[in-house]
Formats: sequence, structure tokens, C-alpha cells
Amino acid sequence: MIDIGPGAGVHGGHVVAFGQPAEVEKVKESITAQYLSGVKSIKMPAKRRTGNGRSLVIKGARENNLKNLNVNIPLGKFIVVSGVSGSGKSTLINDILANELLAQLHRANTVSGRHDDIEGIKQLDKAIIIDQSPIGRTPRSNPATYTGLFTPIRELFATVPEARLRGYSPGRFSFNVKGGRCENCAGDGIIKIEMHFLPDVYVSCEVCHGKRYNREALDIHYKGKNISDILEMTCDQALEFFENIHPWHVNYRPWSMSGWAI
Repeated sequence: MIDIGPGAGVHGGHVVAFGQPAEVEKVKESITAQYLSGVKSIKMPAKRRTGNGRSLVIKGARENNLKNLNVNIPLGKFIVVSGVSGSGKSTLINDILANELLAQLHRANTVSGRHDDIEGIKQLDKAIIIDQSPIGRTPRSNPATYTGLFTPIRELFATVPEARLRGYSPGRFSFNVKGGRCENCAGDGIIKIEMHFLPDVYVSCEVCHGKRYNREALDIHYKGKNISDILEMTCDQALEFFENIHPWHVNYRPWSMSGWAI
């Protein structure tokens, strides 16, 4: 057993413990060991949902590693499908169930994996598939723009005395429109090089060096950071950096940015 940690993301990356489970349990620095030894535990819910009494029934699933499998999925409950790698979890849920639901409920052009039938689909009115797809298909996409957090950040930079003196509006700090963005890369920070018969290659912009903005926009600093520095922050770093900023300090839009009140 190898325990990597001690935390997640920037707080991890180290081998905290390794060996037999009994040996790992003795390592106090290991969070995993604390759960193995019983020092910490996740309490089981005292009450579970009973469901609505209806269910989806997948019959004769036989795509990839599935061997003529019949599965009953109760509705009105939170269901988890678990198993070892290669056992057919993704095939059953994504390739068969999700594709069939999208095809029948939304008339999507999806082809489901091999199976005989799925009973109970008429009990549903829609299917929402949430997966690990990236939030956008272009380098412009980032969590700040996707969640709407970047709007009050740009408005905050526009209130900096130097920005007000120069007459900069929040649009000056957008990399999607002309004004503050680097025009050489159109605010991407990188240049796409199309390769014949090969995937496209992206290289850093030689003008802004990946910062996305022109010199005038980068001259504006808030607490020693320019707008490009903000985009390079992790969520934890941004949370600490903006801890004294309240929603009423900017044009807060709660319908597009729930959770901005720090």
C-alpha cells in the first residue's frame, strides 16, 4: 500500500506512507492511516431515502466486458456504481444507459452499447449528464470566467486609483475584447500553430509572454498584483487574496456568482 499526500493538489505529491496496511496504520502523518486505524471515521447515515418505488431496468447488457447483464436501478435515490478497473462501470452507465436516455428523451444522435432493452425510461422527462469534460474547448476558458467571478474582479481593478485616472473601464481588463488584451494573440496568451495531419500545437505568445494583456493593462496593480497575476492564482490563493473584499464593493451579481461573498 502506497499513501500519497498528505493533502490534495499543491498540498500533496509526497509519499506519506507505504508497506502493508498494518504498517501504514502506524504512520500518524497519514490521513489514510487514521481512517484505517479507526481514529477517524465517516458515519453512516441514520436514515436513507426510500426512493419512489420505481426503477430503470437494463436488460441484456453485453457491450465490451459486460456479459449479458441485467441491472435494476431504483429511482428517487442516490445510486453509486462501483467496481474494479475494467469491470464495465463506464460501459454500463455511460455507453449504454446515458446514451440511450439521451437518444430517447432528447433525440440526441447517440448510439448506445449493445443491450436488449431498458425498461422505465418513460418515467423520466429528461437526462442530465455531468462528466469530467473541460469547462471549455479553448484556452480562454478558466474557472473565473466560467463561474462569473471574473466580472467583479475586473470591476475591482477598474476602481483602482490609477485605473480611474486613466479612465479604464472593467472592459479594459477583459482578454476577450480589444482594449486591454494583447492583440498579437487576441488575449489567448498562446498562439495556435496548425499542423497538417497532426494535432494543433500551442506556443506562448512572444509579445505578452502568456500574460494575455498589453502593457497598459498590466500597469494597473491591486495589492501588488496585476490582472494577469490574478489569473495565475489557485482558488485557495485567490480566496486569501480577496478575503477583505465584500460583494457590495463591486457591482455584485448574485444570480451569476453565488458564493462570491467572502
